[in-house]
Amino acid sequence: MKIISDIQELRDHLRGQNRASFVPTMGNLHEGHLSLMRLARQHGDPVVASIFVNRLQFGPNDDFDSYPRTMQADIEKLEKEGVYILFAPTERDLYPQPQEYRVDPPQQLGDILEGEFRPGFFKGVCTVVLKLFSCVEPKVAVFGKKDYQQLMIIRQMAKQFALPVSIVPAETIRADDGLALSSRNGYLSVEERAEAPELQRTLQNVRDQVLQLKEANTQSLSEIEKKAVATLTGRGWNPDYIAIRKQSDLAPASNEGLQAGEPLVILTAAKIGQTRLIDNLEI
Repeated sequence: MKIISDIQELRDHLRGQNRASFVPTMGNLHEGHLSLMRLARQHGDPVVASIFVNRLQFGPNDDFDSYPRTMQADIEKLEKEGVYILFAPTERDLYPQPQEYRVDPPQQLGDILEGEFRPGFFKGVCTVVLKLFSCVEPKVAVFGKKDYQQLMIIRQMAKQFALPVSIVPAETIRADDGLALSSRNGYLSVEERAEAPELQRTLQNVRDQVLQLKEANTQSLSEIEKKAVATLTGRGWNPDYIAIRKQSDLAPASNEGLQAGEPLVILTAAKIGQTRLIDNLEI
């Protein structure tokens, strides 16, 4: 595996490679990331991964400085997966001048849910992803469905800018107890880790209620959301949101749309202790 930090050197190595598949990451790799590498290999060759902790998507109260950086262990994992190039730029490599030009997603998609609680987050994500796409010029890029809103925003960005890259979604990889794999799981205490799968169980309960509602229209979707928030709060969580939305555009779902069979997704973000976890479940 070649480890490259310089943009021009990366382009030199990839010159003539018009079927590259790309997996951007912030490192601290786990099995979820490695599954993205395997999926990328099914859609293109060679496989290029990147590791870059992107300061632009961190807010003033986020954990940029303490975000886990495990480069040597990450390199060993990527080598075992047969990744051809690891692009690991420094901030000076990727942002040699202050990144004053930014990509701002539309408010109706970028300022809701995660965007409401993490202002500017998706502007930072879109800016770095567009720049990484410019550096790698992949045919395919793989993103996990755990970051559901991010996947949708990047897919729309690629479409609206007519980027020559196909965005491939990857299913969420979970531990045996149902907890979605995440780099932030390492922040959990033993007690918090034991409680963490309750987030997915809550989503499953919401799904069951929504499906029952389709058979017998006895309550509103907003009432189901409020009950789920109360359930998590009662268990010691601090939920930011539990939202039942349309899969098509993440607009609020309605009982009418449910009865019409519109595909829905339940999204959540909640803190347990000091660790903020996100998850989702499609209906």
